[in-house]
Amino acid sequence: GKCRLTVHPKSKSKMKSRLKELTNRSNGWGYVKRKQKLKDYIRGWIGYYHLADMKRFLLDTDEWLRRRIRMCIWKAWKTPKTKVANLIKCGIGKYKACEWGNTRKGYWRIADSPILKVAINKESLRKAGYPTLMGSYLEWYPK
Repeated sequence: GKCRLTVHPKSKSKMKSRLKELTNRSNGWGYVKRKQKLKDYIRGWIGYYHLADMKRFLLDTDEWLRRRIRMCIWKAWKTPKTKVANLIKCGIGKYKACEWGNTRKGYWRIADSPILKVAINKESLRKAGYPTLMGSYLEWYPK
């Protein structure tokens, strides 16, 4: 008997396509500009739809967004030498870092690899200042 508000599927798809645009790996933005644009867009979108019941959608979209961000970071590292050095800095063993740093697999595929998920995890992205949809939503409802 309860009435619940939801976000229209068209609005969800528009939001996802806008996030895809903001995390495009070939737009030439640096980390700082990408973080700021993501922060502004996410704050505005959550502020507009904050009354809707959308926790599950936000959790799923956050997972997808983290993968997009990892993809951008992986591309920004450019050369295999840099990739290996940065993976070692992130706490990956030297052998595994060499193995994954020299891979031929594409950016999107590597972004979902277990090695990159450990190296660039949720906590490290949060420390780096990347925004999350669920974090912005919890600013409205801190339960």
